Amino acid sequence: MIDTLLLLSLNGLIWGLIIALIALGLSVIFGLLDIINIAHGDFFMVGTVLAWFSLQLTFGLSLILQEIVRMTFGATPRRILPPIQGTMSLFGVQYDVYRIYAAGFSIAALAAFFLFLNYTKLGTWMRAVRHDRETATAMGVPARLVYVLTFAVGFALAGFGGVVAAPITTVDFRGGVDLLPVCFIAVIVGGLGNLPGTAAAAILLSLLEGIVQSFANPTLARITSLLLMSAVLLLRPQGLFKGFAK
Repeated sequence: MIDTLLLLSLNGLIWGLIIALIALGLSVIFGLLDIINIAHGDFFMVGTVLAWFSLQLTFGLSLILQEIVRMTFGATPRRILPPIQGTMSLFGVQYDVYRIYAAGFSIAALAAFFLFLNYTKLGTWMRAVRHDRETATAMGVPARLVYVLTFAVGFALAGFGGVVAAPITTVDFRGGVDLLPVCFIAVIVGGLGNLPGTAAAAILLSLLEGIVQSFANPTLARITSLLLMSAVLLLRPQGLFKGFAK
């Protein structure tokens, strides 16, 4: 029982890091463009398809829309072998080596994103437009370029998350639909527009679901996340991580 709890907790933590990438992309697009991007989960799906496509050398190009991907590659879920195989001893249990690498890739991408946002000119422009787009435009910030860049960054985060997750999950044209709800929950729990809070909430939610799955089914684990979101909306509508810097 303890080994199962540990394994599912580790899986939840690592999956949470991947979800954090995708949820950050969703939060960035919503915070700056005021667009509720329902297709954001499909950006993740495209990333998984691209990872599978690049390893198979098969026909066609991976496209964004679900139906185009389904028509091109079929509706059958696929699996790809991890590029790094084997297990290692971790806290007394044998654990997949690739999942450790996936956690490292995700942490590096999260760190790179926040460094970009806080220490580059383009990142400064994004933050300026998000906080006060009229003043930023008056100061010479190219708002239209920032909008395009923001959408591209959101797409890139979700797509990279899909590439990292592809060997862990299945490559399925509906994979983004299943992932989107937990990303929205993370954005709400973390606080709308609060990017560090969104990342922290994604990790917390996935860790919580991993622990719940050690003694219950995945449906109950997702219900637990929904209950947490409801409690946050009732008690702290500004988000669970209000104290985090935006």
